[in-house]
Formats: sequence, C-alpha cells, structure tokens
Amino acid sequence: MGVVESRVRARVDVARAKDAVDKLETGFGEGVIGQESLRQSLIIALIAEGHVLLESLPGLAKTTAVRTLAATVGLDFGRVQCTPDLLPSDITGTEIYNQAQNSFDTKLGPVHTNFLLLDEINRSSAKTQSAMLEAMQEGQTTIGGVVHRLPKPFLVVATQNPIEQEGTYVLPEAQLDRFLLKEIVRYPHSADEFEMLRRIRDGVLVAPSAPALTRDDVLFLQDAARAVHVDDTVLRYALTIVSATRGATSYLGDQARYVAAGASPRAGIAFVNASRALALMMGRDHVLPEDVKALAHPILRHRLSLTFDAELDGVSVEDVIDVVVAAVQTP
Repeated sequence: MGVVESRVRARVDVARAKDAVDKLETGFGEGVIGQESLRQSLIIALIAEGHVLLESLPGLAKTTAVRTLAATVGLDFGRVQCTPDLLPSDITGTEIYNQAQNSFDTKLGPVHTNFLLLDEINRSSAKTQSAMLEAMQEGQTTIGGVVHRLPKPFLVVATQNPIEQEGTYVLPEAQLDRFLLKEIVRYPHSADEFEMLRRIRDGVLVAPSAPALTRDDVLFLQDAARAVHVDDTVLRYALTIVSATRGATSYLGDQARYVAAGASPRAGIAFVNASRALALMMGRDHVLPEDVKALAHPILRHRLSLTFDAELDGVSVEDVIDVVVAAVQTP
C-alpha cells in the first residue's frame, strides 16, 4: 500500500513539475524565437543543477536566451565578457582594504548570482578559467580564506566562438568535464528568423514582463528531478555507451583509431542527472533509454578527444558518438 501511495504522490509531483516546465518554456519563447535545442539544454541544466557550454557564431541569441530564462523565474542575471587580462578576482571577488577601519572588506564578484553568462570563456587565461572550477563544482568561492556560498539555483552558461581562435586559450579537459552539456547553437530556420524580425518590427520581442515562476518553483523542480526513477537497465545502457567511447573496437570498429581519449565517469553521472531532468520535462517520473540516447551528443561531444587522423579524414566527434549509440543495443 505504501508503494502505491508513493507512486500516486510522484504522479502529482510530476504534474506540478510539467506545469512549471511549460511556464518556463512559454516564458523563454517570449524572448527567443526557435532554438529548441538551446531551450531544452538550458532548462535541463537548470533542473539538473548543471552548467552549459555553448559554441556558436556571434549574434545567435545566447545572451538573450540566458537573460530571458533568468527573467522567467525572476532571478539575478550576470554577464562577464572574458578577455586575456581578466583576473580570477574579477570573477570570484576580492578583499579591499578599508583605510578608515584598518580592515579588509570583501567585495563579491559577478559569479555570486543565479544565472552567469561567461562570454567567450576561451579568451580568458587558464588561471582565470580554473578559478571557475570551485564555483561550478562546489557552489562556492574562497576569498581571503573565507568560504562564500553561491546562491541557489546557480547556472553557468559559457560561450566560445568556434572560428575566431587567435588570442584564445583552449579549455582544459578538467574544465570541460564540469559542464553538464555542450550545445552547438546554429543559425535559426528562415521561418523563425522572419518571426524574430516581425516581432522586433512590432516591438513585441521582449523578455517576460513578469516572472512566471519563483525561486521555490525552481528548487522544487530540482528536488523532483532527483526523485525521478532510473532503472538499473537504463543505468547499464548509459554506462555501456560511456565505456564504448573509450576506444572499444567491439563498438567502434575501424573508428576506434579516431579516439584519443574517451568519456570520464562524470559522463555517466551526467547521463543520470540530465535524463532525469528530460524525463520530468516530458511529464514522466521515470527515465527511458530514449532519454539517454537523445542526450548523447550534448553530454559526450565535449568529453571525447579525437586523434589527428579524425581531423585528416573529416570525422567529427558527433560521427563517433553516432557510431557508438548505433552499436550499443537499446534495452
């Protein structure tokens, strides 16, 4: 009887979660036209308490998307334009000497917000990039030996330009692995771009005028996602995909020579957390193998390192991922 009652409560929670997600998506659509993949990745990361790396050309609504999502839930938004002279303290914060009181005052940096956009993160130095590791992984910063907790929810969205590489610093694997998802933002469809121009002409393409959700609603979604059931069969399926990326010829065949390094165990954790969020968005209290399959590209594309042969042969990381997913039997 207790199990039945638990399942009933889960269904009620899922219904509330689906309603909250629908409001998130509606609010997002007020400020951003199209870009369904970007919308899904941002909402999944918010629910799963992860972070997103966006790769795209300039002008594809990355800043607008994050700002709109923050406005939809009525939370704080911060933006940092990364440059080579940016210091770690410019992001995390620093201590400033107060001469009148003969003491140091702590000035918190822009990372102490709910939604943080790091624009062109690969333009900042490796030292500055590493300053974000503690914030992204631990949800805190340390300034002058004192720990400062970050607000909840906390979402980092970092962007990088795929073609303008002069004066940039490649993100280290440890930094890349901290991002739950990597999304490639592409040019909008012509119909969406026309709708965007029409709304701009009419003055109706704006961020939500009033929050559709509250902080408590977002925290509820995060709690609900942690309660979504993931069967052992689905866990093994995700684990097999992750293991297959590590050069297993039984799955990759001849393409195994294109893999220099496969996904870390953090990829398996990402599959669990992100697929729970996706299931909740779909109105379910359990994860399906199809949820795992649908997330293969955004979860794995920044966690695989390819060899020089892959570049010579024109093989992309998505090509390798597709081979792996096709080779692993869906339960």
